[in-house]
Amino acid sequence: MNSGPRATGTSIRDRADLLARIMITPAVLYIAVMIGFPFILAILYSLSDATTGDPTLHIIGLQNFRDILADPVFRTSLKNTFVFALVSQTLVIVLSRILATALMADFRGKWLVRFLVMLPWTAPISLGTIGWLWMFDSIFSPIDWILRKIGLLGAPGALLGPMQNLYWLGEPFLAMASVVTVHVWRLLPLATVIQLAGLSSIPRDLLEAAEVDGATALRKTLEITIPLTMPIISIAFLFGLIFTFTDMTVVYVLTRGGPIHMTQVLSTWTFFKGIEGGDLAQGAAVSLFMFPVLAGIAILVLRVARRTEVV
Repeated sequence: MNSGPRATGTSIRDRADLLARIMITPAVLYIAVMIGFPFILAILYSLSDATTGDPTLHIIGLQNFRDILADPVFRTSLKNTFVFALVSQTLVIVLSRILATALMADFRGKWLVRFLVMLPWTAPISLGTIGWLWMFDSIFSPIDWILRKIGLLGAPGALLGPMQNLYWLGEPFLAMASVVTVHVWRLLPLATVIQLAGLSSIPRDLLEAAEVDGATALRKTLEITIPLTMPIISIAFLFGLIFTFTDMTVVYVLTRGGPIHMTQVLSTWTFFKGIEGGDLAQGAAVSLFMFPVLAGIAILVLRVARRTEVV
């Protein structure tokens, strides 16, 4: 009498395709509700004249896209987004490799160093950025104090000039450098952990054989560790690009896109245009310009991951 249910249960457990569909269904529903529906709504808004005062969808075609393409602030935001993402991620990859290599060595207090390295990733990004906002203060900046103490600032003939303080968030180049610095600080722990995983996966006998053959540290890095960890480095770089393209907290807290929109990026300009400015239609149109870039990056991530899986 009980053989029927047991057999049915066993057959379901043995059907890998059915179990796969059941297990992936919650993720598909989550993506459809939390990502798919807002994406479709953004497309509809971008083709309308909706505002926060009148969210009714009156379709007007591609007029919003023509308007934002003619907007100099949008063009500046688009350029800044690529500069911000590429420069910060290049620095993250280089610095995380150096840090991961250092953490592979055995030394006293290694656990404490690893704990401190992870702190920026565990702290809320808004609170961390507010701390950096104080560090970049034009009057009380501790960075300026250190620069004055070592003679790089605040003295005649100083490398950075005779003024007592640098206006970190008030000059275009320094403001962009400040935003990039905070974002590097934020993403460095994650990239370091990924690089540590890659370095740990390299067979020790391969490195020892290279040492026996007389290979220098630089040659081992260029010919062994980098080629073997390139797939992992690529994934870290691509994931970092996605985080950078979609992040608005750092720019919003530090500069709000200033001075004069010189640090404005697509994510912040979407917020200012669509939410604070009340123009939902143009805000949605601006946000859609990120979709081709993010879709391309996602495809690259999947290809790199598949290549790594095959290897």
